[in-house]
This record gives sequence, structure tokens and C-alpha cells, in this order.
Amino acid sequence: MSDGAKPALDILEQQIKELDAILAQASQDLNTVAGKERVTKWKARAAALIGQHLGPNYGSRLSDMNPGPSFTNDLLEELSDEVESYRECLHAMRKELQPKGAGS
Repeated sequence: MSDGAKPALDILEQQIKELDAILAQASQDLNTVAGKERVTKWKARAAALIGQHLGPNYGSRLSDMNPGPSFTNDLLEELSDEVESYRECLHAMRKELQPKGAGS
């Protein structure tokens, strides 16, 4: 991996960890309203950080995401689906930034 890609990949990995922590906290607290608020705040911070370090196109990809409605009648599952949408976006960015031929 080139030295230039490592900091960008580290930023993406940290954002994935923060997102997972938000979901875990919401699950533990059984408070999806607070979880949703934390995800909204995380998204704004993460999009700005990613835009600053990876480029405005990457930041916009995250900030412009608007996961569709989920009608499961389970608020925790709906929050989990939203988090998964953002996680998939971050993983896609990470894959784009990884040098060709690199594992995972």
C-alpha cells in the first residue's frame, strides 16, 4: 500500500468504527431516537472529514446519501439498515482507494 493511501484508509476505518459504536450504544440503551440523532451528527462530521482528507467528491457521496424508508415496525432494525447503508458506502470508498492487487 502506498504511503498516501494509508491515512485515507485509516480515516475510513475510523469512521466505520464510530458508526458501529453508535449502533452498539443504541442497541444497548434501547434508544433508537438518540441513536438516529448520533448517526445524523456523525454523518455531518464524517462527510466533512472525508471531504477534507479524501476530496470533495468522496465527502459529497456520503453527505448526499439518503437511505430510503424502512417499514419494518422495528426501530432498531431501521436504524441498523441506515447504518449499514453508510457502512457500505465507506467500504466502497475504501475499496476504491486500495492499491490494485492489495488484499481485502
